[in-house]
Amino acid sequence: MDLYGKFLSMQVKSQLEYRKSFIMMLVGQGLGALASFVGIMVLFNRFHSVAGYTLPEVLISFVVSWSSFSIAESFARGFDRFSLLMGNGTFDRILLRPRGTILQILGQTIDLSRLGRLIQAAIIFVWVIGTSPIEWTFLRALTLVNMVIGGIFVFTALFLIGAGVTFFTTEGLEVLNIFTDGGREFGTYPMSVYGEGALRFFTFVVPIAVFQTYSLRYLFRPDAPVWLVFLPLATALFYLPAYTVWRWGRRRYASTGS
Repeated sequence: MDLYGKFLSMQVKSQLEYRKSFIMMLVGQGLGALASFVGIMVLFNRFHSVAGYTLPEVLISFVVSWSSFSIAESFARGFDRFSLLMGNGTFDRILLRPRGTILQILGQTIDLSRLGRLIQAAIIFVWVIGTSPIEWTFLRALTLVNMVIGGIFVFTALFLIGAGVTFFTTEGLEVLNIFTDGGREFGTYPMSVYGEGALRFFTFVVPIAVFQTYSLRYLFRPDAPVWLVFLPLATALFYLPAYTVWRWGRRRYASTGS
């Protein structure tokens, strides 16, 4: 962790070297989240519920999805851009160093401007607190924290899968953005909105619903079971197939020779 701390320190210093540019990028990322928020408000201005979900429930889902994706994208950006590391020979140098490859790639690219979405989501959450019927207790606050942590697990694992697939394709596959950027957008609404088939897929294949949909019941339903508080942490199991894909691809890696 000391090594990662040094990576983080260097990235922060380099990105703050041009502060005005950094602030503009931070604001730009936040405006992207604002556009999605406006879309939700326009929809609920016409309809009072969507598939039985009220506006506060959808906004909590929105906050969780965008917050977790923002954090994952900021600190796991190296996997999202892994094809560049392979193409320019950087991954060869990483393999020669006496440190874990995953740790080095995590520290290779840290994009703090992506946290603009997190700031926007936090502002919306503050507004939701004042308008939702939730009576906040310790367990409900813990549920929300666990939902965000679970989302970070899922999106980081998806970036890792994308990097593992790159060993075979050389270039990153745009189709995987369906589950990363697309997963963030799908997560704007609870997954059950999209139908039973989509809910099952995003529960047992790509577990976005595990951190984003089921635990909403504990926040809004007084009769919900307590185990829903900790259900989002089960998404950590998604790292098993993600790491398997990564290891499988790495074993078949051929150096660029540069």
